[in-house]
Amino acid sequence: MLRLAMAYVADHHVAEDVVQEAWLTAIRSLDRFEGRSSFKTWISGIVINHARSRRRKESRFLTFTSLLRGDEADRRGPTVDPSRFGRDGAWRELPTTWQNIPEDRLIGAETLDRIRSAIQDLPPKHREVIVLRDVAQLDAAAVGDLLGISAENQRVRLHRARAAVRKSLEEYVA
Repeated sequence: MLRLAMAYVADHHVAEDVVQEAWLTAIRSLDRFEGRSSFKTWISGIVINHARSRRRKESRFLTFTSLLRGDEADRRGPTVDPSRFGRDGAWRELPTTWQNIPEDRLIGAETLDRIRSAIQDLPPKHREVIVLRDVAQLDAAAVGDLLGISAENQRVRLHRARAAVRKSLEEYVA
């Protein structure tokens, strides 16, 4: 739940507050849980609502990088450079193998920091989908319901988010 909150608010302490508020809301609202979704999906929705609300309250300050983000990220072009593919749509050459990289570097704290940083740098609509699917491990239907988006939109956002994280990791290990 903390990781989920961190996708919406930048500060760890604020995310802890969000999770605590979400648990209090869940406990107070337990009698209204109808079982139309799993408990995990229900409580994730509560965390997301609290995190979004908190982010709105704290959005009085604008960072310079936030001015460059938003929908511009969608207009930059394809998520994977088309020159990496042949006419048949297959990879021209397979992506670099990670077998020759020392294990310490691959699973080390630096790599995890790089992944976290890449996820934080994503536009919010991509970040929330990758966090819900890959961190919170919710299924596609639950994510679509929580965010109010179609299955296709969820799939496209997830693809773009994963491609951006993959690109960041490729730059790191190259």
